[in-house]
Amino acid sequence: MGIEVRSARLANGVTLPYLHQGSPTGTPLILLHAWGESKGTFDQLLPLLPPSLRTFAMDQRGHGSADKPAGGYRLSDFASDVEAFMDAVDIEAAILLGSSSGGYVAQQVAATSPRRVVGLVLVGSPRTLQGRPAFADDVDRLTDPIDPDWVRASLDWFPRFHPVPDWYIADRVADGVAMPARVWKDALEGLGTARPPTLTGTITAPTMIIWGARDELLSREDQETLSAAIPASRLLVYEDTGHLVLWEQPVRVAADLVAFIAARLPGSS
Repeated sequence: MGIEVRSARLANGVTLPYLHQGSPTGTPLILLHAWGESKGTFDQLLPLLPPSLRTFAMDQRGHGSADKPAGGYRLSDFASDVEAFMDAVDIEAAILLGSSSGGYVAQQVAATSPRRVVGLVLVGSPRTLQGRPAFADDVDRLTDPIDPDWVRASLDWFPRFHPVPDWYIADRVADGVAMPARVWKDALEGLGTARPPTLTGTITAPTMIIWGARDELLSREDQETLSAAIPASRLLVYEDTGHLVLWEQPVRVAADLVAFIAARLPGSS
C-alpha cells in the first residue's frame, strides 16, 4: 500500500493537503512538521513505517500547499486545525509525532484535548518558544517573493552532524519559498507568544521525547524540564545529533517510534 496524496477541507474552511499510507484499519498516526517546512519533511520517514500504522502527514496552514489565510497563526489555531483535520478524516484519537515546533503544536493538542491523543512523540521539540530567537531579525526583514538563497542560508541556523540527501535539502528550500513573508512572521510570532502547553494543562498521554545532544537551540535542561512536566514520558538522547533530528536520523526515529508504540501502547502496532 503506497503513499497517497489527498486533501482535507476543514470545518473552518481551511484546506490542508496531506500524505496518507497504511491500512485503513491501522492505528492512526499524525505527523506534524516544523515552522517553515511541509508534509514533505517526512519523505524520509514514511517509507520506514509499517502498514499497521495508518499514517497522515499534513501541511499545516500557511505551509506547503495548504491554504494561506490572512490570520490564524497562533499556537491555538494550529492545534485547532489538527483536531479539525482529525474530524475531517474521521479519526477520534491518534498518536501525534511532531518535529521541532510541530511537537509544540502536538503538545498543545495533548494538553487541551487529552482524549484525542493516545501517544505523543516529540522530536527535537521545545518546552517553550517564548522569547525572541536570534534569527527573528532576519525574519522581520523578509519580503515577497522569498529568496531561495535566503532560505538555503537559513538552514545553517541548525548545524547538522549526519549526511542529509541533497534532494531533501532542495525540497526544504522549496518549502521556505512557498511561504509568504507574512506567514513566516505571523507564525513565528504566534508560536513565540503562546503560553507553553505544559503550563496550560497536564499531558497524560504516554510520551517519548527525542533530543539531539548537539542541539544548539534546545538545552538538555530544557528537555529534562519538559520530561518532568509530562508524567508518562521518557527522554531519549541521540548523541552526535543536532536540532534537526528527523532530518539526520530518520531510520533511528522510525525504529524508536515503532518500539515505543509496541511497549507503551500495546495492541496499537
